[in-house]
Amino acid sequence: MSDRQVDFDLITAGRSSIDLYSNDIGTPFPEITGFAAFVGGCPTNIGVGARRLGLRTALLTAVGDDLVGEFVLRFLGREGIETRFVPVKAGFRTSAVLLGIEPPDRFPLVFYRDRPPDLELSIDDVLAAPLDRTRAFLFTGTALSRDPSRSATLLAAERARRAGATVLLDIDFRPDQWHDPRAFGVAVRGALPLCDIALGTESEVKAVVLERSADVAVAHSQISGAEVGGDLDRAVAAVLERGPGALVVKRGPGGASLHLPGQPPIVAAPFPVEPVNVLGAGDAFAAGFVYGFLRGWDWQRSARMGNACGAIVVTRHGCANFMPTEREALDFIAARGGF
Repeated sequence: MSDRQVDFDLITAGRSSIDLYSNDIGTPFPEITGFAAFVGGCPTNIGVGARRLGLRTALLTAVGDDLVGEFVLRFLGREGIETRFVPVKAGFRTSAVLLGIEPPDRFPLVFYRDRPPDLELSIDDVLAAPLDRTRAFLFTGTALSRDPSRSATLLAAERARRAGATVLLDIDFRPDQWHDPRAFGVAVRGALPLCDIALGTESEVKAVVLERSADVAVAHSQISGAEVGGDLDRAVAAVLERGPGALVVKRGPGGASLHLPGQPPIVAAPFPVEPVNVLGAGDAFAAGFVYGFLRGWDWQRSARMGNACGAIVVTRHGCANFMPTEREALDFIAARGGF
């Protein structure tokens, strides 16, 4: 692995969209008078966050042959993200997400993903991407929600792993993107053997093992990130049994915990802040965590970097456009006593 050609530190794969965030912070969604246009989608946010921290980053997604796709690609180009491997899918419209901001705990969102182009990512698209020339590859659970994206994403993970890259899965449970949340669990459980590290919130980790009809009903009624019934310890054990060497549980204002097979959890303390918008915090965490991991930091230090990036983003308006730079994150940590 040490003598192979490496062109990228990180390639991320999955959703991309235009995100329309409410300009009326604190206003109920039906009363919003205006939106600000940003770029979003879990792996897109993570890729931008990693690039701002100094990692060489490429994105494997797809956009529609429309002005929204141009908007997304123009932003990514300005950020220095490699977009040569982002196909434009004729006949499909780039996704949009509308988001309300009602701190401290209401952040409603509405997806517009009718035949989204990122779910049209194909095996040929993956074969054209340099997955054998990256240090790490990250994909998301939503990319497994239907074919051709499901097969293409699994192939991408196989190719990256075979080349010696670290493969990460951001669980990314979005109940309304699946015909049945139990299908989400089946798909993610099938992908876990390809992963070295999995990341998710408590609810997302529980959702991986959803089987009971009562839990499914709860999951259907909640947005991603809300509480889903079930035992977290059992879910953590079930995830680790399927292959990942580590599971990172993102706990928001509670920081993060890292779980390794046969070892007690490692706790990474949070950086308390006053939130404006918590949407995108988990993606900022992932970017910071991957940054630390690829720098050779230990688990706790890497997760603390993730916590810092997440804490910075929750004080800002949106996601990708507001990811911190390396200097901002390190100065934020130093001002709060260091790692």
